Amino acid sequence: MKKIVAMLATGIILASPALSASAQEYEIEKGDTLWGIAREFETTVDSLLEINNLNSDLIYPKQKLAVYKKYLVEKGDTLFGISKQNDVTVEELKEWNDLTSDLILVGQELLIKEAKEYSKAVAAAQTTKQAEVKASTTSKKEDKPEGQTLTVVATAYTAECDGCSGVTYTGIDLNADRNAKVIAVDPSVIPLGSKVYVEGYGTAIAGDIGGAIKGNRIDIHVPTTEEALNWGVKEVEVTIIE
Repeated sequence: MKKIVAMLATGIILASPALSASAQEYEIEKGDTLWGIAREFETTVDSLLEINNLNSDLIYPKQKLAVYKKYLVEKGDTLFGISKQNDVTVEELKEWNDLTSDLILVGQELLIKEAKEYSKAVAAAQTTKQAEVKASTTSKKEDKPEGQTLTVVATAYTAECDGCSGVTYTGIDLNADRNAKVIAVDPSVIPLGSKVYVEGYGTAIAGDIGGAIKGNRIDIHVPTTEEALNWGVKEVEVTIIE
């Protein structure tokens, strides 16, 4: 996924050019899925379905999708009220819309992203990491192989989705073996084809890449969408065995 188009809001005339707003629109490319788009933009499949009035996960190349919701400021609105109504924070609204103060004007258009759940996942991962590490320290000391070790941020993906070929960049067919231990990597950090040990996941092959997988990030393959969601976002250690 590469192509992001900035689309000016239509049907709204504002008194000052400074109030003009834009919304991110994504143009579908061959091989894209709603699951992959949602993961890249840190939103949800349900949100993409809702704001684009889609009845299914079926999408087509060249099709354009709105990535985030938009909110039109009305008389009496405040950032605090809008944040509560949309279950986000004032700080998030200001960040998403490049606001330097709490001042908003009638007719102004605000982007409402779905980043709160992503932030919750990061926070939850951070708060539970110490307990997980403590509970598994003894066994990991015995089982963890030797090799170059680095700390990475790990997300999860699955081949269980409409339109997914299930074949990785190196040719591994994940639909043929849903339990295959495969991770997507940045080849400049972890060479493709490497045998690795991932904390909390096990021994795997660095057999795939991803547009959002840059630097010290990995994407682990799991059998189902539910398991991918349960994994969330974690900071883990990866040991390159060979």
